[in-house]
Amino acid sequence: MTSTIGTSAERIAGAIAAELAAQPHPSLADLRAVRRRWSSALRAEAPDAALAVAEALTGTPAPRFLAYEVALHHPGAIAIVDADAAERLAGRLASWGDVDAFATLVAGPAWLGGRVRDADVMGWAASGDRWWRRAALVATTGLNVPSRGGHGDAPRTIAVCERLVGDRDDMVVKALSWALRELVRHDPGAVARFLDEHARETAPRVRREVTAKLSTGLKQGRRSGRDVD
Repeated sequence: MTSTIGTSAERIAGAIAAELAAQPHPSLADLRAVRRRWSSALRAEAPDAALAVAEALTGTPAPRFLAYEVALHHPGAIAIVDADAAERLAGRLASWGDVDAFATLVAGPAWLGGRVRDADVMGWAASGDRWWRRAALVATTGLNVPSRGGHGDAPRTIAVCERLVGDRDDMVVKALSWALRELVRHDPGAVARFLDEHARETAPRVRREVTAKLSTGLKQGRRSGRDVD
């Protein structure tokens, strides 16, 4: 590994991708071990250099979430991510996995840090692309999940939820439920008011799951295995 990035972001990203590809059946722990080694190598680099590597990595066959972790785990890279940089890192969103990785690891932290603006997220919420609408909702979790630095932000979370409460795309409906359930821990009253004020617009799944969260602290109807939020 080299610690001199300069204009060689694509070369570094290619080396990371090649190392990942050399493992025929890697576990999640294996993938993250590779990422951690490269994060250590990139630690002394300037934030824009590390961000360039992360962006270049999104253009390789490497799992998208690893590219976002390269940015997230550099001391300073996420702090310089604005809406333009976030959208470059997002690239063409085409699956819930890529969307959720982008929104939780890049967009949410950048919004929490003030570089991505409320207007940017609301623009995503107004998109004709289902994945960008989902990204706007999932980004709100960064405002409300303590492990990601969130301390609770009912006004901004509710604003995005109100914009998308009538959306019946399944991926958006699930994300709306997720966004509201994460806010419950900080402001259950705001969530209860939202359900009351938007009773006719809110999808049955959202009402069921969020009501369960308010009353029991649990998501109702969780299946065994991976349940897509």
